[in-house]
Amino acid sequence: QVQLVESGGGLVQVGDSLRLSCAASGLTFSTFRMGWFRQAPGKEREFVAYISRYGSTTTYTDSVKGRFTISRDNAKNTVYLQMNILKPEDTAVYLCAAKTGATAYVTSPDDYDYWGQGTQVTVSS
Repeated sequence: QVQLVESGGGLVQVGDSLRLSCAASGLTFSTFRMGWFRQAPGKEREFVAYISRYGSTTTYTDSVKGRFTISRDNAKNTVYLQMNILKPEDTAVYLCAAKTGATAYVTSPDDYDYWGQGTQVTVSS
């Protein structure tokens, strides 16, 4: 079955960087479009970034543009989220998700078919 396993989260200070990884198994990775979401306590799951099957197209939510970069390595079945200049408002559980469809809709959790368990990112001021 499809498994997505995130890693790389932790406790950092304002302005620090982290790189999250999401290792996929049980699927032909290059056929899946991938996304990162985040969820803070008491808040809805929020879209962060999206990457197309071969990385030619990326999309970001406005609050992370210029600070976060999504990438993927299809040979390693892994998608990454490089997060720079972290802010307290970036604190959340970060989840990766896999999308089978080829639709243009990529920012809603409902657009994705498989999810990881998440990794906690805490940015301390």
